[in-house]
Amino acid sequence: MFPENAGQMRELLSRHGFRFSKSKGQNFLITSLIPERMVALTGTDAQTGVLEVGPGIGCLTRVLSRSADKVVAVEIDRSLEPILAETLTGLNNVELIFGDILKTDIKELVSRAFNGLRPAVCANLPYNITSPLLTKILESGLFEEITVMIQSETARRLCAAPGTPEYGAFTVFVNWHAETEMLFDVSPECFIPKPEVSGSVIRLLPRKSPPRAVVSEKMFFRTVRSAFGQRRKTLRNALAAGFPECLKADIELAIRSCGIAPDARGETLGIPEFAELSDRMSDAAGSARGET
Repeated sequence: MFPENAGQMRELLSRHGFRFSKSKGQNFLITSLIPERMVALTGTDAQTGVLEVGPGIGCLTRVLSRSADKVVAVEIDRSLEPILAETLTGLNNVELIFGDILKTDIKELVSRAFNGLRPAVCANLPYNITSPLLTKILESGLFEEITVMIQSETARRLCAAPGTPEYGAFTVFVNWHAETEMLFDVSPECFIPKPEVSGSVIRLLPRKSPPRAVVSEKMFFRTVRSAFGQRRKTLRNALAAGFPECLKADIELAIRSCGIAPDARGETLGIPEFAELSDRMSDAAGSARGET
């Protein structure tokens, strides 16, 4: 029987001698209401294959198994194996993989497990791997929908608008690859152990093509990283630090040619402005290399 409350969950974990690992970012949901709400807001159906990361004791896994054709749950902590064997008994459309998702070949996994299905991600992500994992998932280009619970601060950063304190290079990266939508917040009271911060559920809808055409995507992200590398500096000085091979005069010309003031700051630029600026920086870098 799946535990219905915190007391039953603690009894289950104690019976198996389980100890929470802070380094693995383990905080388990103690109610099915949050997973049910998460799954209800996704497009998960009988044509969907879902990748879940960090299933814990399987609270979200069980809900996903009722709507998806196939669920693959990747868990790094092998001490959860006997617990999950108990809580997921009879769920024949669930496959458990014990390993590090950051070292997993996601392309191979999706090709093998979700052949013919619409690939999606739905997970209560361990907060300590949110950024590298979302980077890996988005860069894979394999998923049609990504619905994840993450730290509220991070969720607001991903949905931030230019000019706000939360807006940064990772905001631009994520929004380059996907449309973002905040769904709802989750209180720390919904977990054991209770985390020190609130969580939020966010949906990412990967784009079929970039939101703007650029000469070089590599140069686009180099420009973005440089602009945010030293937030207190003006755009002119930040780019000078990020592009040491370029003359400051060429950098200022590149900025002005986009209709941007050189003393503006990088956090005020949106994706369209960064796209145009990166093309101009491609020209400036080419001139520095002696290209015509």
